[in-house]
Amino acid sequence: MAELFCTSLWFSANGAAAELLRGWGLPPSSVGALTSAVQGGFIFGTLAFALSNLADRVPASRIFFVSGLLGALANALFAFGGFGFAPSLALRFADGVALAGIYPLGMKLVVGWNRGRTADTLAVLVGMLVLGTAFPYGLRAWAPGLDWHSTVAAASLLSVVGAILVLVTGDGPDARLNTVGVHPRLGSVLQAFRVPAFRSAAFGYFGHMWELYAFWTLVPFLVAPLMPASLGPAANFGVIAAGFVGSLVAGRLARRFGSAPVAAVALSASGTICVIYPFTAAWPDFLRLAVLVFWGATVVADSAQFSSLSSQACSADLIGSALAVQNAIGFAISIMSISLVTELFGSKGEAAVTWLALGPALGLVAMFLRGSTKLRWPKSSRYE
Repeated sequence: MAELFCTSLWFSANGAAAELLRGWGLPPSSVGALTSAVQGGFIFGTLAFALSNLADRVPASRIFFVSGLLGALANALFAFGGFGFAPSLALRFADGVALAGIYPLGMKLVVGWNRGRTADTLAVLVGMLVLGTAFPYGLRAWAPGLDWHSTVAAASLLSVVGAILVLVTGDGPDARLNTVGVHPRLGSVLQAFRVPAFRSAAFGYFGHMWELYAFWTLVPFLVAPLMPASLGPAANFGVIAAGFVGSLVAGRLARRFGSAPVAAVALSASGTICVIYPFTAAWPDFLRLAVLVFWGATVVADSAQFSSLSSQACSADLIGSALAVQNAIGFAISIMSISLVTELFGSKGEAAVTWLALGPALGLVAMFLRGSTKLRWPKSSRYE
């Protein structure tokens, strides 16, 4: 629940994007800039955690708590500060930095509580991230009379509650800290990429990240032609929140078939939709909406499986830093895809989404190159 509450900060501005763009007199592509500012802050924060080794030297619950409070503050200033577009980008960047202490550290927390069931528990965690991302749209659907200030501020309130929940719960019995006090160099953190299984999971994750956040950014634009504006927030919520179900189903399937095959199937499914969706223009609106819901379910179903594979492959005392670096690279990739498709959407329309298929395609190639077509990656974490 804490992950859901705190990650509601992520798309708090996107839920009010229409009003913001009208107020600032900016084109729709500016939504991509707001989203990319959060991603940029997240990259900065994750690299700072990784290179300082803070994520492995300080209890994750404390970092999560402080990050939740700072993110709530930056978000509240965005809502009520009366700033223009440029200062607002800085505040969204600050929110991204705070989220770097929430999402990767949340993964470390659940691994510390459930070391033997990482695929299942990380699937629940990612599902909560999905619901947190969808929350601003759900709030607008439930209370359409709210102005954008209240919508954004609600995420700050939830973040404070989530931070307190984690502080009270604390770290799990399997949590491990690096007590040596040595700050690792980037090379020592990146040594995780010498592990074959970690490298495979990471490159699959990078392909997944090319698609995920760009898709979430485009959801309101894809939904808008399919229904009245009054129903738009509810449909946006439904399309994104479908990822919660997708994550849980993937987690259950991973317990039976393994994380790698489940991740590959999900990546294949969402990548296929990237290609075929523009060709559904003649379909009835309800069928196209159903395709978007299925896309929303599959686009994030592989996320927890890649993180699970990565956490199992690297040394326990480097989990926090290694996942932080993996996330930083993935989110850097997402900035490129968000910028690309939001710019192209203005001129190409829905055809722009075909560019999102590039990530799943390359991610699948990386996975298959690792070994057999059954995708049974080696469990060994020995370096090559």
